Order: sequence, then structure tokens, then C-alpha cells
Amino acid sequence: MTKQKIQFTDWGILDYQEAWDKQEEIFNLQLDRKKQKQETEDTVVFVEHPHVYTLGKSGDAQNMLIAENMLKQIDATYYKVNRGGDITYHGPGQIVGYPIIDLEHYGIYYKEYIHKLEEAIILYLKEEYNIESHRSDGATGVWLGEGPTSRKICAIGTKGSRYITMHGFALNINTDLKYFNYINPCGFTDKTVTSLEKEIGKKLDMEEEKEKLLGYILNIFNMEISK
Repeated sequence: MTKQKIQFTDWGILDYQEAWDKQEEIFNLQLDRKKQKQETEDTVVFVEHPHVYTLGKSGDAQNMLIAENMLKQIDATYYKVNRGGDITYHGPGQIVGYPIIDLEHYGIYYKEYIHKLEEAIILYLKEEYNIESHRSDGATGVWLGEGPTSRKICAIGTKGSRYITMHGFALNINTDLKYFNYINPCGFTDKTVTSLEKEIGKKLDMEEEKEKLLGYILNIFNMEISK
């Protein structure tokens, strides 16, 4: 089966609003191409953000547990955004992935798209670190443990139009987990959040982890990077 060619770019550490604007620009360009029945071009972006909280369009603002005037004290910002899902946190030490792709290239719908993103993370954790992870009924993302020990390591929230996607996932690698104390992550009050650093007991090289993770994403979606 022929691999789907994509553009891959790493934006490094980039302000959330600036990254959102750049995403929208790529998304709208592909949407316009689709409307005009032109060929679309898939892009996968990796980025890290300075401390920021984002609330999805169906989220509950009460899941932000601190007043906005406290954000400055913790060096964080806050945005209401146009993805699905509730409130989440992005920050240094977290791999944020934004696939801006045309799902028709892969013959899948949104539900299977989310499933494939989760599968790439699950395989990465298992194959690279022998960490068993799973999906959770009624909640997107990737989780470790069950019941009282259930903890989220990767959040997923996307937007789509005419099968073009934007936004994506946030995988905690060396993430400062105290920032999750200021929210009900993804709207949950009975579950915790974890990071790869916390699970294996050591800090990891972000560039190495990005390279490993990208390999699993390319494989799951049958993609290859355009030369």
C-alpha cells in the first residue's frame, strides 16, 4: 500500500496564540483547496508551548480552579479554543502534536482518527518503555492504571471540517505536573495526571522522544515525510 506523503515540522517552543494562528492558516488553506476540488497536502506539527491553559468549545469554565488574575503569578496564559474537549494544560516538557491532515487520504472518519492517535501513543509507551496504557470508555486520550490508580498521560482534542483536522494531542514527557493542580484536567475530578518522567523516574531528552513518537505516528497512519 502506497504511503501518504506528509510535511513534518517542529516549531520548537512557541507561544500558544502564535501556534494557533499558524495552524489556522494551514488548515484554512487546505480547506479552500478541498472546496475547490484541488489536492490537499497533509502536515504534522510538533511543538512545545509556554505554560498555557486551553478550554474546548464544550468545556466548563468552572474547571479552571484559579482566578484569571492568578495566571500571571504562575507565569501562565488562558485561551478559549475551537477544539473539542474540556480544559487542559500545555507547557514545557510536553510533546504537543497538531496533525493537519485530510482524513479522506486515509479512508477513515473522525472516530477512527482519534483511535489511531491513541494507538500510536499506546504503542510508543509499550515498545519504548514497556509501559502498559489504554483507552478509557467515554474519554479520549491515553491512560495508565485502572480505578483509583487511573492517571492520564496524553490528552486529545481535535477539530475537523470537510475531513480536514487541526489541534491534536498533548503527551506528558517531562511536564511539570503541579500545573494540573489548578484545573480539573479534561473536566475530571476523580482522576490524576502523570508524565513519562514520573513513571520511569528520570528526565528524558525531548528531541529523542519526538523522533521516537513520530515514527509510531507515521507507521500507524502509513505516512512518510516528503523529501
